Amino acid sequence: MGLDERKLDVLRAIVEDYVATQEPVGSRALVERHHLRVSAATVRNDMAALEEEGYIRQPHTSAGRVPTDRGYRLFVDKLSRIKPLSPAERRAIERFLFGAVDLDDVVHRTVRLLAQVTGQVAVVQYPSLSRSSVRHLELVPLAATRVMLVLITNTGRIDQRVVELPEPLSDTDVAVLRASINDKLDGKRLIDTPSMIQGLCEEVEPGMRRCMSALAAVLLETLIERTDERIALAGTASLTRAGVLDFHGSIRPVLEALEEEVILLKLIGSVEEEPIRVRIGDENEIEHLRGTSVVSTGYGPGASIVGGMGVLGPTRMDYPATISAVSAVARYVGELLAQA
Repeated sequence: MGLDERKLDVLRAIVEDYVATQEPVGSRALVERHHLRVSAATVRNDMAALEEEGYIRQPHTSAGRVPTDRGYRLFVDKLSRIKPLSPAERRAIERFLFGAVDLDDVVHRTVRLLAQVTGQVAVVQYPSLSRSSVRHLELVPLAATRVMLVLITNTGRIDQRVVELPEPLSDTDVAVLRASINDKLDGKRLIDTPSMIQGLCEEVEPGMRRCMSALAAVLLETLIERTDERIALAGTASLTRAGVLDFHGSIRPVLEALEEEVILLKLIGSVEEEPIRVRIGDENEIEHLRGTSVVSTGYGPGASIVGGMGVLGPTRMDYPATISAVSAVARYVGELLAQA
């Protein structure tokens, strides 16, 4: 059967109270705190109906009720009201992030900020090379037969390599090679560039082909060696404070799961289909994390998505505030990367 507005109000009140107090919620407390304008007996009947439908349950040790994963899901989908950040919170995020000096600093500031703002475990994926594109390539002469190759992506990621050339080049020749490479690769996705790089030698004068071949080889090595997906993590201590456990009553498997980068990527991956993703309890793919909830989203400059970020915490987390914080931080990071 469907739930009428009164029962939905009761469920909303139960979720909000349980998140705030971490104590099972009774009918009398609901009537007193939420001004439901009905008697405690009516609320008890509504709670019995919610329990029958699987939205709340009664712990063995208490007459009060707590939400189930199904109850949290209905709350997130239909009942929660996203809490807007205060002007002070927004200014704090801006100041914290916009002091970053490079991409590593951006990621580490972001993951620490998310952990602090939400009180949960925060996970941030470095911008993925498979989703990034070439912004610029610089060649800096170091000696007659040596140049510094600097690859800059649209996400601010920078790779530097020293290239030993098979023969000396003048500054003018270096400028010609630089222009040729940028004309070919500028704005192209990194995953599309290997075939283009292989064709660079054919597009320069014969006298510079050996040097271009050396540069192309280092460029390909750079792309192959940096296909790894890197993850930053912060706030694991919050799990002990929140009492997050696996089904066997232990926190250790939860912590061990968070040490695996493949698992972390699954937690915040697949973020392109929806602006914000919330997985609650049993909806998580990882068995040891089914006592937790994950709120994640993608981020990137403009409309592009170059990585994911999110937080993991107990199923009784404050979903409206957490969703708002994750969305806001992702937006600010995207604006920062767009200015890089």
